[in-house]
Amino acid sequence: MINRLEVKNVSVTYKNLIPTMEDHLALQDVSFILEPGRIYGLIGRNGAGKTTLLSLFASFRQASEGTVTIDGEPLYDNGELMEQIQFVYQKDFTSDDVETLPKVPKYIKQETLYRPNFDQEYADELIKKFGLPTNKRPHKLSKGQQSVLSVIVGLASRAPITIFDEAYVGMDAPTRDLFYKEVLKDQERHPRTMVMSTHLVSEMEYLFDEVIILHKGKLLKKGAYDDIVSEGLAVTGAAEAIDVFAQGKEILSTEVLGGFKKVTLDGAVSEKDLLLAQDLDVSLSSVSLQDLFIHMTGGQKDE
Repeated sequence: MINRLEVKNVSVTYKNLIPTMEDHLALQDVSFILEPGRIYGLIGRNGAGKTTLLSLFASFRQASEGTVTIDGEPLYDNGELMEQIQFVYQKDFTSDDVETLPKVPKYIKQETLYRPNFDQEYADELIKKFGLPTNKRPHKLSKGQQSVLSVIVGLASRAPITIFDEAYVGMDAPTRDLFYKEVLKDQERHPRTMVMSTHLVSEMEYLFDEVIILHKGKLLKKGAYDDIVSEGLAVTGAAEAIDVFAQGKEILSTEVLGGFKKVTLDGAVSEKDLLLAQDLDVSLSSVSLQDLFIHMTGGQKDE
């Protein structure tokens, strides 16, 4: 039984083959622990290091510095531990020898061959639920159907650590909604560690028990979803009153319209802040995870 995955002081550097150009530092001194039975949302702007981090979990590469361990055992090149991990991503089937690809049911079995917790009955149930054709090879499926095929592999593997790296981007909104509901349903029946990397933050945040935010290769935030969203505070009111309220606080963003101002602050609201807001006649409201993420990283909405 897998208890926890630990990332300790991990850095990953990609060597540049051109001598005159610098190497690329994809991850820098990242440390955190994933506890079992929780769903982790992994978010970050393009190039933040998300896929590099997940590739370490999948043992596709080794960290340049630091360690990735499961219950104290090094993960890289550990066949026994790798049987407990399923890495799901949006695969380009056209890069394969397409004529050798089996049809959908056999493909799922092939992809989960070394996953001892694979549930064939559940895989068949998901095929019917998502309406996935069983008489086609993967490259003959639509992009949306290929995404469905990928997530079925992940869900039916029932691997103790199941990783979804943007595997759902090809699905339409109703199919994604069905997938999200299935994630929660199966997590309740068969708890496991799930890591879900996504740009669809506002759509998926209700799934997350915890959130990991990467920015420019560094760990920006990690914590319980409720704790992280409680750190964001939107304050709206007369510009002069807002300036008084925000004095000494960390401002993530500012919007000005005429004599009114809205600021997003980093930090939980205190009893003193509530009283001050009443005195200044300014309104306080919570900030969504997506908006907080955007303000924290200085980015634009990815959706």
